[in-house]
Amino acid sequence: MKSTEVIKAQMAESIRVKQALMEDESLMEKIAHIASLMVDAYKAGHKTLWAGNGGSAADAQHMAGELVNKFCFDRPGLAALSLSTDTSIITAVGNDYGFERLFARQVEAQGCPGDVFIGISTSGKSKNLVEALPACRAKGITSVAIVGANPCPMDDYDYVIHVPSTVTPRIQECQTLIGHTLCYLVEQALFA
Repeated sequence: MKSTEVIKAQMAESIRVKQALMEDESLMEKIAHIASLMVDAYKAGHKTLWAGNGGSAADAQHMAGELVNKFCFDRPGLAALSLSTDTSIITAVGNDYGFERLFARQVEAQGCPGDVFIGISTSGKSKNLVEALPACRAKGITSVAIVGANPCPMDDYDYVIHVPSTVTPRIQECQTLIGHTLCYLVEQALFA
């Protein structure tokens, strides 16, 4: 197969998964509802906490940056944290409590009732994201998971968005799209 054919096949598959996501009305309504929860949190003076591992950590950092800085236009910054970026915290918690406690410990320390926690995972099996859920519940923080198609331990989150794919790159592409859509909806609702 020629390189250009491979490229087209990859793009076609990405489009197919995004099309399936877009055609799922219940998922569209869930994304809109999550955005409204974020808007309500911001109106009440709260924040969004993002978390993930590997590529999902990069996505968490990316989305927090979109909210703190700006997305489509200049406006006041919105409080958002990526719990995947502080190497001193990551290594301290990992060393003293284990990597699986990484996000729970940060939620306990930095989360407040009324905040929104968004965990990003292609598999939905990341132990540190699964263990963040009890910390969120204990603090009155709404939990959102953006995961792949398969049932997973993160299905216990308050809100779960299942990307209609089991292929990691396709899931990640949709996770970015969903994150961008949330940022867009929040920005428009608060500042348009």
